[in-house]
Amino acid sequence: MSDIPSDIIKLSFEKALAELEEIVDNLENGSIDLEKSIEFYTRGSHLKAHCQQKLNDAVLKLEEIKVSSDGKVSKKEIE
Repeated sequence: MSDIPSDIIKLSFEKALAELEEIVDNLENGSIDLEKSIEFYTRGSHLKAHCQQKLNDAVLKLEEIKVSSDGKVSKKEIE
């Protein structure tokens, strides 16, 4: 899934997740035809990969934050 479409890359995490939830709802309902289901599944896979990358980036940022024993927050040096 490294070829995430540019329109998905531009989405915020929240918007991508909302669209992914909508796709999942449509697929679970079973009210769409097979061809549309395949399109939704493919887009959903891209949205999932995009959301996962956004989460991974957030974790890296959080790991850079260091809290000392006296409660002071500073940025941890990346080794």
